Amino acid sequence: MTDLNQLLRKNIKNLIPYSSARNEYQGEASVFLDANENPFNEPFNRYPDPLQVQLKKVIARIKNVKPEMIFLGNGSDEAIDLIVRAFCEPGTDNIVAVDPTYGMYKVCADINNVEYRKVLLTPSFEPDVDALMQKTDHHTKIIFLCSPNNPTSNSFSAERIINILKAFDGIVVLDEAYIDFSSGKGFLPSLHEYHNLVILQTFSKAWGMAGIRLGMAFADPGIIAVLSKIKYPYNINILTLKTALESLKDTSGKEKWVSSIIQQRDVLEKELKSVPFVLHVFPSDANFLLIKVNRPRELYQFLVSKRIIIRDRSSVSLCEGCLRITIGTAAENRKLTEALKTYQETKL
Repeated sequence: MTDLNQLLRKNIKNLIPYSSARNEYQGEASVFLDANENPFNEPFNRYPDPLQVQLKKVIARIKNVKPEMIFLGNGSDEAIDLIVRAFCEPGTDNIVAVDPTYGMYKVCADINNVEYRKVLLTPSFEPDVDALMQKTDHHTKIIFLCSPNNPTSNSFSAERIINILKAFDGIVVLDEAYIDFSSGKGFLPSLHEYHNLVILQTFSKAWGMAGIRLGMAFADPGIIAVLSKIKYPYNINILTLKTALESLKDTSGKEKWVSSIIQQRDVLEKELKSVPFVLHVFPSDANFLLIKVNRPRELYQFLVSKRIIIRDRSSVSLCEGCLRITIGTAAENRKLTEALKTYQETKL
């Protein structure tokens, strides 16, 4: 990787971060008169820990990484935005990403006035390494990859990801939001080998906590220090911190949920393959299935009329005719398959 200081925007490198009252004091105290807080309505009257020290220690043990390699954000979207802001000079630098993929990479690039260059996946939904690298130039600061990928649902070849990491001198962001549903381990165990790698994970999927908005970024401590430097002082609220800490006391619930979702994924895949108008069910390493049908918009609207909401992806690159279906409970999945049978009957 190119020296981190050379990758950073000059103003970010020279930035003096805001220092909150709780940044300046670490430890136990009985009287807090430093942050102009209301002394009533404990515990909500106090600002949360700006460094999330306690939660990072717990996550570090679970993920087998050092706390200084963890950044916590208001969803993974905060980390995505901060990475773009830290490394990409607006109007000058650019980002390269595969297509199709998670839409927030482009949104964050557009918000920050950073050119976003798309490279189509191969017909088998794999990154075309040569095409990706040909799309880069000396102003390319970041490559975004999502594996398992949304909306294609597949994990990318580890060999292809490694080739990109070795060939590119800038930051490679690997979004592993769906990694818990994959048969592979992902790249977190290999993080120490790649100093230009940022791995995104989340509490929204496997952990069942999309509502608390908590995302994780794992990277070299130097990169994490940059993200921590430019984030808003109290980006994770006290309710989110408490909820996450409570949930992490017992990880068995999360493992049961993941196991159930994978089991239901297999059941639903089998059911969908028996439906006459379902042309193809793509293999999935995520908590959703991508299916190809004859008239996707018509089917989508029919399901809406039955109060069943899925996602129409038929206008997305390489996903023509496709719908994306999140794996629900057994009861929810049965309602879906029953509705599909009703739709089929209307076509006879």
